[in-house]
Amino acid sequence: MFSIRRSDERGGNDFGWLDTRYSFSFNNYYDPRFMGFRALRVINEDRIKPGRGFPTHGHSDMEIVTYVVNGSLAHKDSTGAEEQITSGEIQRMSAGTGIMHSEYNPSPDDETYLFQIWIEPSIEGLQPSYEQKKFSEEDKLGKMKLIASKDGRDGSLTISAETEVFASILNEGDELEYSIGTNRHVWIQLISGEMEVSGNTIRSGDGIAVSEEEAISIIARMPSEFLMFDLA
Repeated sequence: MFSIRRSDERGGNDFGWLDTRYSFSFNNYYDPRFMGFRALRVINEDRIKPGRGFPTHGHSDMEIVTYVVNGSLAHKDSTGAEEQITSGEIQRMSAGTGIMHSEYNPSPDDETYLFQIWIEPSIEGLQPSYEQKKFSEEDKLGKMKLIASKDGRDGSLTISAETEVFASILNEGDELEYSIGTNRHVWIQLISGEMEVSGNTIRSGDGIAVSEEEAISIIARMPSEFLMFDLA
């Protein structure tokens, strides 16, 4: 079963300093049909103006993953982490019992383009923590690269959820196959390009939910970049 979330049907706001699009209900956008997908609670596509960002605010009991597509992001949180994330890098912040953090675009000239992702943890009340890694274009080119998982295998970030996160960059004509485990579900978020997912065409900004399928096939109809979530 396949269900497509079209880019132009998402919620969102242009706050001047932030242009954001919500795949699921978030902030002042509410749609009871789109409250998340399995443990995947938030996918926000954010574009942050130079020198602007999110002031210090708090979270608890959520795995927050940030995938920077272009530009950079300065991060500071109450665990003591103070980092800068650049294009191709991914950060994981486990909010656990409670964490305060701020994030902003440190560039005076260039926009920051990223995806903010919230995943519900399998265990609540964990100690807050932070992790950051870079994955090169070569790591993701022509394949699905595991970038986050519960066991941190293959050099991926460790998240406290029964979820695996993959990133991929495909050239036109590239094809991939992916087997889906029993009682597992998949969400694909297309960052850019155009692909066919088992015959279903998706374009930049679209998401597609997959349930009750044993496998999917992916064909890039033009150069494409996407994130894929394998969920319990």
